[in-house]
Amino acid sequence: MTDIEKINESLFESIKHINEYGQEYWTARELMLPLQYKKWQNFEAIIQKAKQACKSSNGKVSDHFADVSKMVTAGVAAKSIDDYHLSRYACYLIAMNGDPRKQAVALAQTYFAVKTRQQELIENYTELSEDQKRIAIRAQIIEHNKSLAEAAHNAGVNQGKEYAIFQNHGYMGLYGGLTAKDIHTRKGLKKSQKILDHMGSTELAANLFRATQTDEKLRRDNIKGKDAANQTHYEVGKAVRQTIKNLGGTMPEDLPTPEKSVKQIEREQETKLR
Repeated sequence: MTDIEKINESLFESIKHINEYGQEYWTARELMLPLQYKKWQNFEAIIQKAKQACKSSNGKVSDHFADVSKMVTAGVAAKSIDDYHLSRYACYLIAMNGDPRKQAVALAQTYFAVKTRQQELIENYTELSEDQKRIAIRAQIIEHNKSLAEAAHNAGVNQGKEYAIFQNHGYMGLYGGLTAKDIHTRKGLKKSQKILDHMGSTELAANLFRATQTDEKLRRDNIKGKDAANQTHYEVGKAVRQTIKNLGGTMPEDLPTPEKSVKQIEREQETKLR
C-alpha cells in the first residue's frame, strides 16, 4: 500500500498520461493504489458511483470514463483485464465518492477539487478576476516550462546551472537586460519566494508567451548547442518585449507587484474548498 506521507500533488501528477490529442487522463488501475484500495472490485464499485454522479449532474459519462482493457501476464498465460481512462473531473468524482475514512482519499478530494477548478478557470478565462487569471496563467506556465526544459535539454542544455543560465537569457531579453536575480531584487522578494508567483496576469502572460515561443522555435529550427539555445531564448524574449513596446504597453519590469502571491491565493481557495 502507498505510504500516506508520499501522497501529494507530485504523486497524482506523476501518474497522469497525455494521449495523442494532447488530452490528460489517469488510469483507474494506477489511481487505486495512491487512494489505498487493494481490491479492484472495491475500487470499481466507487467508479460506478462516480459515473452515476457524473450522469446526475448532466455530464456525458463517456467523455470522462472511457472503458479500456489491457493484457497482463498471469503466470505463463496472458489475460485481459478491465480498466478506465479517467479525466481529471472523473478522478475528482471518484475521490468524492471514496471512503472518507481513508486519509489518502481526503487528500485526493482536495487535490482534484482545486485542480479541476483551475481547469475550469482556464477554459473560462475571459470571465476571470485578476486573481483567477493569475492562477490560471501560472498553472499554464508550470506545464509549458516542463516542455521548454525538455526542448532545451534536447538542444544541449543540461539541468542545473546551465538551465539557470538558459532561463536568465530569456528574462534578459524580455526585461531589458535584467536577470532573474535582478527581477527578484526589484520586486523586493525574499530568497525563498519565486518571481513568477509575484507577477500580475499581464506580466505572467508575457512570460508564458516567451516560454511557449522559445519552446516552439528550439524544436522547429532544431537548435543545437547550449550557446545557440541561450541566444534563441534571449532573442525570443527581446521580440516579445519589442511587441509590447509596439503596442504601447508597459514594460514588464515596470508592472506592479501584487500584494498576494499566487501560492497565497491558492491556499486561500483550498481553505474555502475544505
